[in-house]
Amino acid sequence: MKMSGNTILITGGTSGIGFEFAEQLMKLGNTVIITGRDQARLDAAKKKLPTVHTIQSDAGDPKAIAALFETVVKQFPELNVLINNAGFMRRLNLHDQDVDLEDINREIETNLSGPIRMVKQFLSHLKMKESSAILNVSSGLAFVPLPISPVYCAAKAGIHSFTQSLRVQLKNTRVKVFELAPPLTATPLVDSFDPADLAGSKAMNVSVMVGAAIRGMEQDNFEIRPGQSNALKLMNRIAPKFIFSQLSKSADKMLSEMN
Repeated sequence: MKMSGNTILITGGTSGIGFEFAEQLMKLGNTVIITGRDQARLDAAKKKLPTVHTIQSDAGDPKAIAALFETVVKQFPELNVLINNAGFMRRLNLHDQDVDLEDINREIETNLSGPIRMVKQFLSHLKMKESSAILNVSSGLAFVPLPISPVYCAAKAGIHSFTQSLRVQLKNTRVKVFELAPPLTATPLVDSFDPADLAGSKAMNVSVMVGAAIRGMEQDNFEIRPGQSNALKLMNRIAPKFIFSQLSKSADKMLSEMN
C-alpha cells in the first residue's frame, strides 16, 4: 500500500487515534478529511492542523453518513482511503437499573453499525479508484473481552468478524481491506476509566501505535496488532481461561462492591 498521495477520510478524527492518524498521514503527503460530531472539537483540530479538512458528521447516524458521502465525493472526488475510527467505550454494569433499553445499544450504533454503513455507502466509489483501501479500527479486546465494558467489546468483536468477511468479498477488487486492533492506547477514550478497570495494562503511546499501523499498511499486513494486542490474540489461543480471568478481575471487583 502506497502511503503518500492519497485522499483519506477519517471518522472520529478530532482526538486520540483519529487525530494522530490525520497528523502523521498529512506529514506523508496525503490529503486528509476528518469528521466528528462536535463542531467546536473540529475547529480545535483545525487550529492544530491548519491544512486538514473538517466535516461535521455523526458516524452512528445513517442519514448523516449519506449526507457525508454526497459532500465528500463532490469536494474530494479523488478519495481513495476510508479509515473507520469513530468509537467510544463505556464501563457498564448490566445490573444497573438506570441503564435503559435505548441507551444500552449506543456503542453498537457507533462502533459497529457505523463502520458497516460507511463501508456500504462508500464502497462503490472506492471500487472505481486505481488504488484504494478501507481500514477498520477494532481493538485487542475483539479477541478477548474486558467484561467491565461488555457492549464495547461485543461491538469490536463484530468489527473484527465483519472485516474478515469484507476482505473475502472484496478479494477480486482493487480495494485493500485492513484491520487495526489497537491495544490499550493513551487517548481520551480511557480517561474515564480507573486504571484498575483496565486490568492493570500500560497504555501504549498513541504516536507509536499509529506509526506501527501505517507501517503495517505499507507492508500489506492486513490484520495489524500493535503491542499487547498481538499478545492478547496469542494468549487467547494458548491459555484462553487464564487471559480471560485476568481481564475479568475489574468486573469481579465491581460485582463484589454491589454486595
